[in-house]
Amino acid sequence: VEVLIAMFAHDQIIRPYIGDVLAVILVYLALRTVTPWSVITAIVISLAIAAVVEFGQYLHLLDLLGLSRSRFARTVLGGAFDLKDFACYAAGGALALLTETLRKAQ
Repeated sequence: VEVLIAMFAHDQIIRPYIGDVLAVILVYLALRTVTPWSVITAIVISLAIAAVVEFGQYLHLLDLLGLSRSRFARTVLGGAFDLKDFACYAAGGALALLTETLRKAQ
């Protein structure tokens, strides 16, 4: 879903916001699948990864690495820094935490 959003959703809501929320959830799920980390640890690391990617955008890392013309690199790492993305990342982390809390309550 993330790749499809990145490649085909060229709108003002899904691509820039929903995609970022889902990205943190996807990283969280991947970490929980392959590590023994707790929910909180996996969420914090997911948020840290998202922040590193966002700061890489701020520093124009793709340009520095000579990957600015790579569609794959731009799809995976994004192309533009936006402070609003941090709110989307926080929403993704909150949704992951809410889901885990509700799942454990059953």
